[in-house]
Amino acid sequence: MSQLLFTGLVLAVGLERIAELVVSKRHAAWAFSRGGVEFGRAHYPAMVALHTGLLAGAVAEVWLLDRPFVPALGWLMLALVVASQALRWWCIATLGQQWNTRVIVVPGLALVSRGPYRWLRHPNYVAVAVEGLALPLVHSAWLTAAVFTVLNAALLTVRVRVEEQALVTAAAPTDAVRAMGQEPR
Repeated sequence: MSQLLFTGLVLAVGLERIAELVVSKRHAAWAFSRGGVEFGRAHYPAMVALHTGLLAGAVAEVWLLDRPFVPALGWLMLALVVASQALRWWCIATLGQQWNTRVIVVPGLALVSRGPYRWLRHPNYVAVAVEGLALPLVHSAWLTAAVFTVLNAALLTVRVRVEEQALVTAAAPTDAVRAMGQEPR
């Protein structure tokens, strides 16, 4: 029974990801209509594959390797999954139409420094990292959690570098120094 509930949870997260893609597509159209420039297209398919693999791998590991639900671990990890979703949607709401799953920057727009961006440079990636570790561990799928965490760390080294360069290239001149991390947000 717990395997079915876990599968339902992963499907719900998958539906949330589809909602993100719908929002992202709308925001991309907005950005491109205002002269937006896309950066780092080459790594995007790997990111999609990794995130799809997280969902499929977690379910497959639980069913095929008969991973148990351990209440002390599972409930804590579920709380972290919910918290990561809340942080992700706080990021989306804070960035508004500037948020996207792709790296698209509208030249001249000011950097956002409110909401979670007051304290963290890339809070959405904190949400992704926490969710990628916690979601599989809700049902003890430790192998999926470990593989995703390692691959995500490698991918984020590329992604963050691309974003930082994009912001410096396209940011308003007064924000260029902040985009490079010379000034705290």
